[in-house]
Amino acid sequence: MNQIKGIYAASVSILDSNLALNVRKTIEHAENLIDIGCHGVAIFGSTGQAQLISISEKIRLINELAHSRYKEKFILGTGLNSLSETINLMKIATSQKFNRFLIMPPAYYKYGDNEVINFYSKIAEQIPNSKIIIYNFEKLCGYKFSKECIEKLVEEFPKQIIGIKDSSYNLFKNLKIKNFSILPGSEGKLLEGLELGCSGIITATCNVTAPLARKVYDDFINGKDQTINEKLCNVRKTFEQFNLISGLHTFLSQKDSSYNNILPTLSLLSEKDKKKLFEDLEKLDFNIDNLKPV
Repeated sequence: MNQIKGIYAASVSILDSNLALNVRKTIEHAENLIDIGCHGVAIFGSTGQAQLISISEKIRLINELAHSRYKEKFILGTGLNSLSETINLMKIATSQKFNRFLIMPPAYYKYGDNEVINFYSKIAEQIPNSKIIIYNFEKLCGYKFSKECIEKLVEEFPKQIIGIKDSSYNLFKNLKIKNFSILPGSEGKLLEGLELGCSGIITATCNVTAPLARKVYDDFINGKDQTINEKLCNVRKTFEQFNLISGLHTFLSQKDSSYNNILPTLSLLSEKDKKKLFEDLEKLDFNIDNLKPV
């Protein structure tokens, strides 16, 4: 069974004062997300500043992550435009027994379904043991997957193309493929997606909403009444007023100043936006102390 099910956070990356990746703290943060409710964590997604972090730093983290007690629960993002660098990074990861990858098509250039199929085909052919979750996020890469493109890729590589993170939200309602994971990119789509047959979510804000999201998921699976889905959705909406990475690092810096370190051209929230974020979250009775199992 290839399916990935449950609550997955697109984890943040933690940097030191010189803006180098702090491997130890980044891994500890990811492990803590599993402790407080996530079924697993995606490392080096867009939330983890993957496109801005060097390959050498990614390799260092992968080598250390191989020793984590939660090794089987991680998905690795590649965050690279280059096909050859993507394949090389995946080869290094598979040598450490990681085989689940979150991969977005290259940014900048314009292309269509045929070109995307060619891109993923070359990866699948070079890394035959890989399990690939396609990352559908037109806002970041300029391309939006069609239903037909996904179906074609799964038909060609049924053992390797195992799921999709749908952050463009054009597929999670109508894409139906047996033993294929469909994971919207927002807590606001969690319950709706589950009711439609989706597998769970992979989201940025699960860095702070993991306990709430896990309860919504578990209550759905167990047939219980939903008691906190509205709060979960409202917390997500509050963060969506701002750049998510900026908002998350600003919020998390309350417990550790290392979260203040962020790579250009990203930034923390302005004092005005920070004040509004915290005030709006307080109205929802949501604060840093909520980062513990419900």
